Amino acid sequence: MRILIKNGRVIDPATKKDGRYDILIENETIIKVEPNLMDEADNVIDAEGLFVMPGFIDLHVHLREPGFEYKETIETGAKAAARGGYTTICPMPNTNPCIDSKEMVEFLMKKEKEESIVHIVPVGAVTDEQKGIKLADIKGMKQAGAKALSEDGKSVMDTSLYFQGMKLAAGEDMVILAHCEDKHLVGNGVLNQGKKAEELCLEGISNAVEDIIAARDIFLAKASGVKLHLCHCSTADSVRLVKMAKEMGLLVSAEVCPHHFTLTEDDIFEDDSNYKMNPPLRTKTDREALKIGLRDGIMDVIATDHAPHSLEEKEKSIKDAPFGIVGLETAFALTMSELVKGGYLTPYEMVEKMSYNPARILGINKGSLAVGKMADITIADPDRTYVIDSSQFASKGKNTPFHNREVTGKVVMTMVSGTVVYKEGQNLI
Repeated sequence: MRILIKNGRVIDPATKKDGRYDILIENETIIKVEPNLMDEADNVIDAEGLFVMPGFIDLHVHLREPGFEYKETIETGAKAAARGGYTTICPMPNTNPCIDSKEMVEFLMKKEKEESIVHIVPVGAVTDEQKGIKLADIKGMKQAGAKALSEDGKSVMDTSLYFQGMKLAAGEDMVILAHCEDKHLVGNGVLNQGKKAEELCLEGISNAVEDIIAARDIFLAKASGVKLHLCHCSTADSVRLVKMAKEMGLLVSAEVCPHHFTLTEDDIFEDDSNYKMNPPLRTKTDREALKIGLRDGIMDVIATDHAPHSLEEKEKSIKDAPFGIVGLETAFALTMSELVKGGYLTPYEMVEKMSYNPARILGINKGSLAVGKMADITIADPDRTYVIDSSQFASKGKNTPFHNREVTGKVVMTMVSGTVVYKEGQNLI
């Protein structure tokens, strides 16, 4: 089977291409990337006016399976990923049972083969059952296919135990994906500590909740030699800390989520739990710092923290509803609208942060359109303006603050291992 993608703007930081090229694919593999290819093919895709990019890679998603299939399954989460242009996703381990052993990683890999239309890179827990008491089976999880470790949803508060886990992870060449939250400071906070929380008579979450643990984890990474990736950064001081870490030559990277570079606490007008996420929406000062951090290359990655919940759960008040929003199907449009159209990133820099850098951080052979690479490809219309309609999401979760928001930039096709798994206007495979 041969597929020829013609006339598109190929954007591939791995090969430093940004221009008009054609791509020839045979079975799973890219075999030519050249201008004006005339090779015969079984399927010719005209990408005139479209971006042709290495498939997006999301370092931070919640698929909820096993244990919370009413929120999301591996199958539905994978379909949501494909609609959003993602070809590889990294599910966090806070399921039930937790992904904390060789056997649970093998379970996830089996599910990938049977039920997922995108690639899955498992993330294992740092501690057994994420209880923070003893280390999980780090070596076994690595052998089974896990590339990273995370206690996502919380931080490992026992610093000594965490340090031991970091040293083990460094020895196994695994990345620590750090959720930075001091549980002793967060209390019953549900929104940013500021005027909006006060107006709604809700307990706030200070910037210090994140910043203190971010600083701790950076210095633990320095001492252990582990690759550290800070998840869902939301504060101006997180950006400063990452900049400091890089100036020190540490193996530290960081991500920003679209909701944090798009919204602030000022966008919350009522008791609507679709605006409740962790970390919370911060101030305009924080948002601008995140955007500048992405612009200046301090923040490496755009990730979604895709966190589906049921309608019933998110119909509750902000005080009582769970944290989190879905993000896989809106990330590209929000990035285009806020960062590219907003002048903070070029399309090339956007692809770095959504594909090339995540692959580099994980150490996986993806994020490239070079000859010989697997054909994981995202094709998108950068100028298409539309209104987000959460009722059309492939995800089980419809919990988003972006419903009815007008955006620019739409994924029209996603290809995984040379197979078209999503095409606009057609049912997902």
